[in-house]
Amino acid sequence: MSGPQTVGELASAEQVRPPTTSRLVSEMERVGLARKEADRDDGRLVRVRATPRGLRGLRRGRALRVETLEGLLAKLGSADRAALARAVRVIEAMLAQRAAPWRARPARNIGRSVRR
Repeated sequence: MSGPQTVGELASAEQVRPPTTSRLVSEMERVGLARKEADRDDGRLVRVRATPRGLRGLRRGRALRVETLEGLLAKLGSADRAALARAVRVIEAMLAQRAAPWRARPARNIGRSVRR
């Protein structure tokens, strides 16, 4: 959890458009999971902060995801784990090339890094 963020920062981190994030933040605020606050250094900016209830939900969700993945990975054999590790490296390389998916950018050598 990295602290209060602007809607734009949240949108970038989640790779969605700011209006989508703005709608989600408004709903989270409505149900008590987040709150908006003025930036201390720049009054024009609004930052989104998770409430204690929102932080508990984040922690619980992350713990459940990690537990589920650990259980699934424990069932894999060594060959499958090695294949998965290679796939993760390819996916990470592909994602590193996408700073913001809504901006039109030509693909750069994505297909070349994947072995068939």
